[in-house]
Amino acid sequence: MNKAETLTLIEKLQTNIYQLELLNKGAINSLEFRLDKIFQANLDILWLLICAILVFIMQAGFMCLETGLSRSKNSINVALKNISDFGIAVVVFWAFGFALMYGTSVSGLFGNKFFFFTTKVAGYQTYFVFQAMFVATAATIISGAVAERLKFVSYLIITFFTSGLFFPIVGHWAWAFNFDNPSQKFGWLGKLGYLDFAGSSVVHSVGGWIALSVLLIIGNRTGRFRKDNSHKPFQGSNIPMAALGALILWFGWFGFNGGANGAMDLKLPLILINTFLSASFGLIFSSAMGAIILKKPEPLFMITGPLAGLVSITASCAYVDPADAILIGSIGGIISSGTIVLLEKLEIDDVVSAIPVHLAAGIWGTIAVALFGDFQMMGVEKTRLEQLYIQFIGIVSIGSFCFFGSYIIFKTINSFFPLRVGKIQEELGLNISEHNASTDTHELLEVLTEQVKTEDYSLRAPQDPFTDSGIIGTQYNVLMNKLEQSEKQKNKWKNRVSNEIKLAMNVQKRLMPKRNIENYPIFGLNIPAREISGDFYDFYLHDDEVYFTLSDVSGKGVNAGMVMAKAITLFKIFAKQKYKPNEILLEMNNDLNETNPAGTFITSIVGRYNLKSDLVEIANAGHLPALLKIGEDFKEYPSSAMPLAVVKHKDENVYNLESFKLNGGRIYCFTDGFSECMNENKKEIGIDGVKKLILKHTSPSLQTELESATEEIRLKSLKKGTSEVGVKENNDILDDDLTIVGIGK
Repeated sequence: MNKAETLTLIEKLQTNIYQLELLNKGAINSLEFRLDKIFQANLDILWLLICAILVFIMQAGFMCLETGLSRSKNSINVALKNISDFGIAVVVFWAFGFALMYGTSVSGLFGNKFFFFTTKVAGYQTYFVFQAMFVATAATIISGAVAERLKFVSYLIITFFTSGLFFPIVGHWAWAFNFDNPSQKFGWLGKLGYLDFAGSSVVHSVGGWIALSVLLIIGNRTGRFRKDNSHKPFQGSNIPMAALGALILWFGWFGFNGGANGAMDLKLPLILINTFLSASFGLIFSSAMGAIILKKPEPLFMITGPLAGLVSITASCAYVDPADAILIGSIGGIISSGTIVLLEKLEIDDVVSAIPVHLAAGIWGTIAVALFGDFQMMGVEKTRLEQLYIQFIGIVSIGSFCFFGSYIIFKTINSFFPLRVGKIQEELGLNISEHNASTDTHELLEVLTEQVKTEDYSLRAPQDPFTDSGIIGTQYNVLMNKLEQSEKQKNKWKNRVSNEIKLAMNVQKRLMPKRNIENYPIFGLNIPAREISGDFYDFYLHDDEVYFTLSDVSGKGVNAGMVMAKAITLFKIFAKQKYKPNEILLEMNNDLNETNPAGTFITSIVGRYNLKSDLVEIANAGHLPALLKIGEDFKEYPSSAMPLAVVKHKDENVYNLESFKLNGGRIYCFTDGFSECMNENKKEIGIDGVKKLILKHTSPSLQTELESATEEIRLKSLKKGTSEVGVKENNDILDDDLTIVGIGK
């Protein structure tokens, strides 16, 4: 081989070596590119899972917020609703909600694929987890708005429809996309160009619209708004707990908005800074509104302000700069606080202001996308006016579907299955009425009820020296212990019956008001005929006003006593809230009509006396006339309506409301034990006889007058020669119960 051939061979080898180096470098670069993609995908999945956990923590925030702003007697119910709605929402969304939202689109309206969602693709699994947190958020928004009067089962039904129908379909309209090509939209709103980055309308307004429809169906909490246009705000049980809930929600919102990005990239810092700036300015401006309106830093405005700012920025957090985010959050705080005032004027009772925060601020946030969004960043080629028109289409269509759809569904359900609890259950509190969460009073009633059912007198009541019910329980147990000790020496069954009657009489005495009420010109007496009385009277005292009632339950015995106890409870509930006498009769009538034993009715008088104005208002439902005595003259105020519990009424005016001033006179209400008392000729003395009796015993002291008049009737009504050991002391068995109430100085 000569020199020239050798050089040629060396040059060829060098060329091959250089080409081999180029090939190896390309392979290395390709491998590095693939590894970068894999790492970024895994990082995105990790970020989305972290955000899902943050959104899950928001559920605890909602629970703290709602528990703190509701009354303590409903706190357990609120907490259980927040736990239950999360579980139900996730299950329903897994079964068919995700399919309706992200399945193959049917005319851009809903999906029809991925039922009972299962996949081995980690990215799809992660996306499902994140969206499941969103549906739980939409469902739990409703809980706070309708708190304190909705049945627990009713709320579960509402959660089912929210997570299985309304949220998935609205989500399909706006967010459904091709998983292989995310820029390709399936829903009709998405194709139209509607933008809602993390769900100001798709999540928050959906919950707000449904909450509004349910509120219009079930109405306000009892006593929250009155016919005289007076408003009675109910103080939350734990404002610090509510504030903690707002902070937890604020914390979780970083995952709510940050996770909507779907990736850990350079957009995240902007999203997060916009999120907390909007919330902060929402807090400032809402607090300022509260101070302007109520002349003080009002807790509700301060707690809801940052939440309104967060909802407002949710739709545009990735599309606006921080200066715009500040403006959006500030306006959101103002809109939310203004809506709180508006709902108060419209008398719509939203316990936690969910509608101002999630609906009003959600609508504003959706509009703000078109007003402040960076169209280049959004990839939009429309004018702002065109985008604003599209955003309005989204707001109206989502609002119409959610509000009218939910109203029709829940109104229909309410027609055969009432969504709301009864007034007594509401007054008692949903902790007890819905979940059997025990109190000393409730436990005492349970023991008494169980004894009535089973006749097992070995049962004992709860004892507590620091509560009224506990003291009654202690005395009751002492009585029952003595009963058991004497069983061997006395007739077993007769002794039990007589002691049970003693107990019933003792319980009734405890239910009756105090006989001497200092500083109030009132007095009442009740003498049972033999066993527990069906007659009763009661007073409810305000500073310058006293409510009174006198009623007669048809029949006698334990059943009459139980009806009596319920009627007293109803009277106290509405007297406490200063209802008019005829309004109280209407509420008592309608409730007792539903729950009383068949054939049982109550004749009743309800009145109130204002000590300052000397004005008496009185209403009569089937009872003997009330008597007004001025000097020696009487005026009768007879009944104009049927007794209570006979038929339901819609208007309180069925019970005529009489108004007059005492002018130094006295008014008397009494039961038929007085008017049906026999005179010497074995004839009933009647109303005229009662008038003569009152004149005969007239005294400067109302108490002395009533006691002496009642004693005369008692002596005439004694069943002489009748003896029932253990029923009444001295065997004073009467023909009928004697009950009388007097008002006047």
